[in-house]
Amino acid sequence: MGLTNNDILKKLRVAHKLRDTDIVEICALVDFKVSKGELGALFRSEEHPKYIECGDQILRNFLNGLVIHLRGPMPKKSEKK
Repeated sequence: MGLTNNDILKKLRVAHKLRDTDIVEICALVDFKVSKGELGALFRSEEHPKYIECGDQILRNFLNGLVIHLRGPMPKKSEKK
């Protein structure tokens, strides 16, 4: 039994000391909208009735936004020299 997307998201949140508002802003960097309520459901225990499984799309967009958040936006091809 490996890690689920929810586990990965939780571990990244703790490792980078992110709050829910930070995660919402990071997702906004890649034009992906997620609410604090949705995040709360993702971070709940699996036994909780309002628990939601984190899909690949949410995790993918969060990871792409996290790259931009940590490294900055990718330079345009004409700017590389």
